[in-house]
Amino acid sequence: MVEIIKKIKEMQKRAESFRRMGKRIGLVPTMGFLHEGHLSLIRNIRNDCDVLVVSIFVNPTQFGPGEDFKEYPRDFERDKKLINENGGDIIFAPDTEEIYGKNYLTFVKVRELSEIMCGRSRPTHFEGVTTIVAKLFNIVKPHIAIFGQKDAQQAVIIKKMVNDLNFDVEIKISPIVREKSGIAMSSRNTYLNNNEKEQALALYKSLLIAREEISKGERKSEGIKEKMKNCFEKYPDVKLEYIEIRDFDTLKDLNHLKGNVLIAVAAKIGCARLIDNIIVNV
Repeated sequence: MVEIIKKIKEMQKRAESFRRMGKRIGLVPTMGFLHEGHLSLIRNIRNDCDVLVVSIFVNPTQFGPGEDFKEYPRDFERDKKLINENGGDIIFAPDTEEIYGKNYLTFVKVRELSEIMCGRSRPTHFEGVTTIVAKLFNIVKPHIAIFGQKDAQQAVIIKKMVNDLNFDVEIKISPIVREKSGIAMSSRNTYLNNNEKEQALALYKSLLIAREEISKGERKSEGIKEKMKNCFEKYPDVKLEYIEIRDFDTLKDLNHLKGNVLIAVAAKIGCARLIDNIIVNV
């Protein structure tokens, strides 16, 4: 049966004990309300570690004013059952006071990379992400941690933080898991009604158009973006936030496609803000 730890000192003590025994610790950081995308992370890292810790913490510092922190879906008992069934050993589930305490003042920020793409509309988001991930690395002491490709910008930012701050943690990226319709799995999909789910297909369909254009030989970013924008015109309820074509390793903006290329979209449908992407090797 999966073990639940809620206190930082206890988690650190257990992690130190595992390390002394020569056991390799894996970490899957989550905000809970797990779906198949999260479960794929657990399964994809299970064979890379001896002890698998799944953290559940809805992190307030990565939500901006007016965002859905209070409304974010939560179901701990369901999460516990799913983690147990999919091979997790420990759930680290602290409360907000345990993580941030009183008069918390210290944050970790990866400059430049946190200010583009999603960072434009969510200026404090990635600072909250990198801070909680750094704290989890210090608490859980993992040898390896896994993140999903759906949050591609986040993955690149965390890799940069790990490199710049010399964290001794291997970062693994897991492929996007999609619903049958093609929509990337997200806890925020629960905000969508049936009509909005149909509209949300615009994101994935635009990415398929990009892939098709690349397969035909198109290498200019502007040409690909224009075809993708045309796709969104068929979905009037979708408010497109951005289409970005960037180098996946550095997030450098690309005018001409070359190497490992990230094609990413963000849009708002109803009260849900959704993101999606594909990675194409050109």
